[in-house]
Amino acid sequence: MKFFLAFLISILAQAAMAEILVPVRNIRPKEIIAPSDLMVKKVDVPGAMSAIDSLVGQEARVALYVGRPIRLGDVGPPAIIERNDLVTLIFRNGLLTIATEGRALGRGAEGEAIRVMNLSSRTTVSGRVRADGSIEVH
Repeated sequence: MKFFLAFLISILAQAAMAEILVPVRNIRPKEIIAPSDLMVKKVDVPGAMSAIDSLVGQEARVALYVGRPIRLGDVGPPAIIERNDLVTLIFRNGLLTIATEGRALGRGAEGEAIRVMNLSSRTTVSGRVRADGSIEVH
């Protein structure tokens, strides 16, 4: 009976295994992930990434180690603005549009909110990164 129970548990455990993606080399933060950096591993890890399309071209936000699962928060879109970059600040209100120069106080990808110093007034404002590298101030 014990043998049968152990056999049944081992069969069920194998059926529950899923395929996840793990790095084949250590990937440092800010590196872009390529298809050659990933391999499939059969193990069930809740929250681990399993779709190669959702990882390739993404930027590592934290260090990714060989053979360890990659979680959703470990990667993100590549940053298009680096800290201390000169950027264009854009403020829109109806038909009024104001554009001025600013200095990024952090890194950001398209759609992320970052802080920027307005170079004209030396005040710090927050805004969203646009695809063209400008910042839309709210």
